Amino acid sequence: MHTPANLDLKKEESLTIEWEDGSSSIYPIAYLRRLSPSADMRELRKSMAKNPLTILPSSSDSSSEISATGAEMIGNYAIKIAFSDGHDTGIYTWDYLYQIDPATNTSGQAPGDNAAPHDDPLGLGSKR
Repeated sequence: MHTPANLDLKKEESLTIEWEDGSSSIYPIAYLRRLSPSADMRELRKSMAKNPLTILPSSSDSSSEISATGAEMIGNYAIKIAFSDGHDTGIYTWDYLYQIDPATNTSGQAPGDNAAPHDDPLGLGSKR
């Protein structure tokens, strides 16, 4: 498990994490918003990968600059960030953040984005 030693959130710019191992990561706010680990964003990224003509929700409007409006610690394992477009359902675990470090994540994808779409979210089995 990766653990931060220090967090610095600049709401208009980035989240900087200094890790206990001595490394550091800088996450632009727009990057964090795009790679939100929330279920709706994960499914949107999958749809966009499958069909580049996917219609984005109005809250994904890229014409305005995105910023963080707040953040809260979730136990000692994650941070939840609220964004200026109203999105606030992503819980960023320390391991997730370590995996999506922009300096090493050259694909620009989040872990699990290649998983199959969630066609049966309640696990009830499909009725065709």
